[in-house]
Amino acid sequence: MAVEQLRNVAALAVLAIACFVGIGEIAVRVYLMRNTFYDIEMSRYGLDLKIEADDPAIGHVHRPGAAAELMDVAVQINSAGLRDDEYPLEHGARRRIVFLGDSLTFGWGVEQDQTFEHLLERELDRLQPTEILNFGIGNYNTSQEVSLFEARGLAYRPDLVVLFYFINDAEPTPHRSEYAWLGHSRLMSFYWSRIKAMRARYGDAPNFFGFYSELYRDDQPGWQATQRAFGRLAELAARERFAVRAILLPELHELQEYPFAEQHAKVMRALARNGIRALDLAPLFQNETDPMRLWVARDDAHPNARAHALIARYSLDFLAGHESAPESESAANRLRAPILR
Repeated sequence: MAVEQLRNVAALAVLAIACFVGIGEIAVRVYLMRNTFYDIEMSRYGLDLKIEADDPAIGHVHRPGAAAELMDVAVQINSAGLRDDEYPLEHGARRRIVFLGDSLTFGWGVEQDQTFEHLLERELDRLQPTEILNFGIGNYNTSQEVSLFEARGLAYRPDLVVLFYFINDAEPTPHRSEYAWLGHSRLMSFYWSRIKAMRARYGDAPNFFGFYSELYRDDQPGWQATQRAFGRLAELAARERFAVRAILLPELHELQEYPFAEQHAKVMRALARNGIRALDLAPLFQNETDPMRLWVARDDAHPNARAHALIARYSLDFLAGHESAPESESAANRLRAPILR
């Protein structure tokens, strides 16, 4: 009799948990019809638009032809797995540039025609017939970016490759979690997001300032791999006869007293050792007194359309081959009106 009672209690408990999870899942999905959360959208990005790459050095790639609405923005992946227009493999008469980067270069949370890739393509094309291929993929580090370029980008035979570098690009290459399937549950994604936030605020998890700073210790494997990737990109440029440049994008939480100036300087030195000319954009954002005006959302510090316009303006002369300061009487000033509208 006691065993039967225990079975009944266990069955009721399982039923109660199932009801709680089911009702919670429905409630969260209904709530998300009118509200957007970065962590949930990033989880959807991984499930809806990405597939595992054959090469573990690359990790993941976009699913060709995939589409989704993420952060209330339509995202379309082309047949080559890029968030970009369709381009033939053959190099035509136009100057061809390849952009390498992560979710910032991909244009997370921004309409495609408002990304700095699109804006720069438009303005550079006015100076000289130019096309830009956007190889930016979310959650990539520099090693993955260079590996993807070597595997797929070289075939496009670019004239110039531009590496867009962000402070977290020295993280080790991530591996797909065996629990990734849980991302299909909005309830689980929501609670995991809240748990991470509480750990960062009250627990033993380092805040992002400390975490990013630690990435650049000389003994850190991610930073060591990043430096090897710089070297590999320089080797490819010399062998395949294309130019290479790097642009450091700012982290948008604190801009007036930029907390990662030391790390940016270290990256610039590593690039210089490999003969890669680079531009650090962080100092050009020091007049931004309200960084949140540049964010995609209150819980998402990816650059929004305004920030993408600034990145395009400050990068234009460097990519056009002009060595004057970004605010000189040059192409950058001509950008101010059409981009910052």
